[in-house]
Amino acid sequence: METSSNFIHAFIDEDIAPGGRFEGAKIRTRYPPEPNGYLHIGHGKALTIDFGTAEKYGGLCNLRFDDTNPAKEDEEFVDAIIRDIEWMGFKPANVFFGSDYFPETYELAVGLIKKGLAYVCELSPEEFKAQRGDIGVPATSPWRDRPIAESLDLFERMKNGEFPEGAMTLRAKIDLASGNFNMRDPALYRIRFITHHRQGDKWCIYPMYDFAHPIQDALEGITHSLCSHEYIDHRPLYDWVIDNCDVPSKPRQIEFGRQNIQYMMLSKRKLRKLVETGVVDGWDDPRLPTLCGLRRRGYTPDAIRNFIALTGIATTPSTAEYSLLEYCLREDLNTKARRAMAVLRPLKLIITNYPEGVSETFDVENNPEDEASGTHPVAFSRELWIERDDFAVDPPKKYNRLFVGNEVRLKSAYIVRCTGFDTDDNGEVTTVYAEYDAETRGGNTPDGRKVRGTIHWVDAETAVDAEVRLYSNLFTVEEPDGSEDIEKILNPDSLEILRGVKCEAALAEAQAGDAFQFLRTGYFVADSRTSKPAALVFNRAVALKDSYKPVDS
Repeated sequence: METSSNFIHAFIDEDIAPGGRFEGAKIRTRYPPEPNGYLHIGHGKALTIDFGTAEKYGGLCNLRFDDTNPAKEDEEFVDAIIRDIEWMGFKPANVFFGSDYFPETYELAVGLIKKGLAYVCELSPEEFKAQRGDIGVPATSPWRDRPIAESLDLFERMKNGEFPEGAMTLRAKIDLASGNFNMRDPALYRIRFITHHRQGDKWCIYPMYDFAHPIQDALEGITHSLCSHEYIDHRPLYDWVIDNCDVPSKPRQIEFGRQNIQYMMLSKRKLRKLVETGVVDGWDDPRLPTLCGLRRRGYTPDAIRNFIALTGIATTPSTAEYSLLEYCLREDLNTKARRAMAVLRPLKLIITNYPEGVSETFDVENNPEDEASGTHPVAFSRELWIERDDFAVDPPKKYNRLFVGNEVRLKSAYIVRCTGFDTDDNGEVTTVYAEYDAETRGGNTPDGRKVRGTIHWVDAETAVDAEVRLYSNLFTVEEPDGSEDIEKILNPDSLEILRGVKCEAALAEAQAGDAFQFLRTGYFVADSRTSKPAALVFNRAVALKDSYKPVDS
């Protein structure tokens, strides 16, 4: 996929030009996810920017797990992130972990203390917050002028586990009166007695992200540290760490706007809550914006990358319409998904003048967008299944489907005229009757008569049953990230399960992950977790645009 030019590339072009900051250097970027959850489509955009930028300049992109906060980190998330990145079509040049750099990071912190640029502070978290100051009011710390030797001793004792959590922090000595609160002597290290997913109990002090990240970038020789807009106020601290620590390179931080999408929750913390409280069926629930959830629903890497390309890269956060994401999926699946017929809400159709005990087949195109895809045979006999919505007892105006006296085409088969119907004791239609015109095989009209409606069908004798899951937005508001009371904005109709769906016989061999366009209905994928040939389950990835809109009679 070719990466179009944007403001990030303009900065890089400037940096690699003669006399520039990185003249002659190999461009190196990194993607630094925290392994405390699964990646969502917002992360998908960030990693596409990181890996795509490296691709554009013939450079490399490292995957580096930001595991400096071990509270909720897990190997499950590490494996899932690697899998998602590869699914998106990218291959990291190297896979690193922030915790790999703990020894170097600790020594660089010691170096800052020796330079008089860091000190051990004994303010509690509450006191730290209370003494942070305000606009025009400097922060304070009674420990700022602590002797270097004393801070060195206390910092080593912090590392050795001699003090309880919250008792001490290591703080940078920068500017307590800075208008940028990130520069008001920020914490560099805190005490945490918690087992790390890779380091075990080796460490009980952990570096803060704002301290560890620039060091890790510099140690890896990263040239451009690309991050979301929320870190723009952290850039002076990033540069301060690079300038004052004895690191081998000086990366440049560039910020881009986060991508929000209507009706999608992109807060990892809130997504985690949905999973842990059982509101959804795991991180790969097809209603979630996680990459594994989108994949299970039927989204493709190309569709997501095309969406990212269409939304572009901005300097500030932006919100895209959900319909644009659906458009990208339709465009992609239209060229890839095999066509098939399935009846979601079955109604029996009996062709009374078709011979009993006789069956024939019709060739249906596998994909009209791909001539090389060929055709497959579909069985046809006297009894068929049709969609319940394709018959009306009292049709509204401009209704071109089946009703008594009306003709329709059965897709790729014959033209039939409805002659009647049966109902049960509740007045619900149970069976529709029709007669076929044998001269119209393939849906042709030798006499030139006009037949406006075409409906799909499934042969009753050879049909296979399936379960179909129809997904809608999980939330009822356009910006669910803005709500803390998640239960109030949940859509109770976000999942509809249809059982007893009738599918053409060829779908019996559908494998997990296979994508289909069910004619006139939408794009569906065999569920990657539960679907088996003996128990088919299809997830609707995206609906087709419905050309029929009811009109009041």
